[in-house]
Amino acid sequence: MDYMDLTDLPQETHSLLKSVVRALDDRKAEDLKVLYVGELSSITDFFILASGNSEPHLRALLSTASRELKDLKVRTVGSDSSAGSGWAVIDAFDVMIHLFLDEQRDFYQLDELWKDASVVDSQSLLAVEV
Repeated sequence: MDYMDLTDLPQETHSLLKSVVRALDDRKAEDLKVLYVGELSSITDFFILASGNSEPHLRALLSTASRELKDLKVRTVGSDSSAGSGWAVIDAFDVMIHLFLDEQRDFYQLDELWKDASVVDSQSLLAVEV
């Protein structure tokens, strides 16, 4: 598993990842992971993956991520979240946010499907800057 050096990122992308990851973490997202897929995918550069523990928690995570993108004035292509599906996605061009219930995350296994992606240390995104 390769880890991506965040110092290589444009400031705007770094700020976007940091803001969304912090917002999701504040809402108690579980198994939060950021993958750099830019060299493997032609549609996006980053995946943010997180799990919720119930449908209401999943909706809260989706609302939080959407609000954070809006506050940052990030244009999105769209989002998809069918009630009861256990999976929600927001496409913000360079970043795609995938939110799951555990059962759907285990079923679709995006973590495994994109195992060749570089991992961004989400703890460094959560770290308080001095």
